[in-house]
Amino acid sequence: MKATLYTIASFAIATALWQLAVVIGDFGSALFPAPLDVAKAFAEITGDGTLADGVAASMFRFVIGYLLSVVAGIGLGLLIGNVNILFRLTNPVIQMIRPIAPVAWMPFIVLLIGIGDTPAIVIIFLAGFFPVLLTTARGVHTVDETYLKVASNYGISRLKTVFSIILPAVFPQIANSLHIALGTSWIFLVSGEMVGTQSGLGYMIIDARNNLRTDILLATMIVIGVIGFILDYLIGKFEKKVLSYYGIH
Repeated sequence: MKATLYTIASFAIATALWQLAVVIGDFGSALFPAPLDVAKAFAEITGDGTLADGVAASMFRFVIGYLLSVVAGIGLGLLIGNVNILFRLTNPVIQMIRPIAPVAWMPFIVLLIGIGDTPAIVIIFLAGFFPVLLTTARGVHTVDETYLKVASNYGISRLKTVFSIILPAVFPQIANSLHIALGTSWIFLVSGEMVGTQSGLGYMIIDARNNLRTDILLATMIVIGVIGFILDYLIGKFEKKVLSYYGIH
């Protein structure tokens, strides 16, 4: 209850400061719309279905790209982390590719795949993949060797050891990477939709900019922020469920 009150107060203060900046700055509604103007724009894009279509398109791409990045990142991370020579061979290349912004790959992706949903999904995948991969692989190296030796002495298979001992041990670290991957994937979803699609929240921002509708632009930005906030909250809930399942919390 107290956390909810703080959240409401936080947004109320931010809105008040926004309105104060509009009044003091005297920028004009076309350049810097007031909260009421943005609220009207929000009602407009909600009423004509533009927002619902944009959210649906973005969420479709995000869910596919993010889930693929998590599954691939954890799976390959466990493999690389468990095979030391594989980790040593791949780590330098991964470290070189990781800092490259996913949108930098967009020209190649569009040339190879074309425009549509797939380029945006690939961008989301790249944005989420590396944080999960590296965190998982490094986490495997922190597992106490004693547990692995005990498992080996009892004749537990390597595959069962991975899922029964290693994965629960490194999941708290993986959970942190899921938050990071979610944030970066959501950010680059918007970037990807600005280039290769004709729908989604990113496309709505470009369309609003081209039509000089800064009120719709700001309304869309707020929606993107709110959805990101909700997604992070849901990931936190999922993390607690898994930690509880493994008996960690």
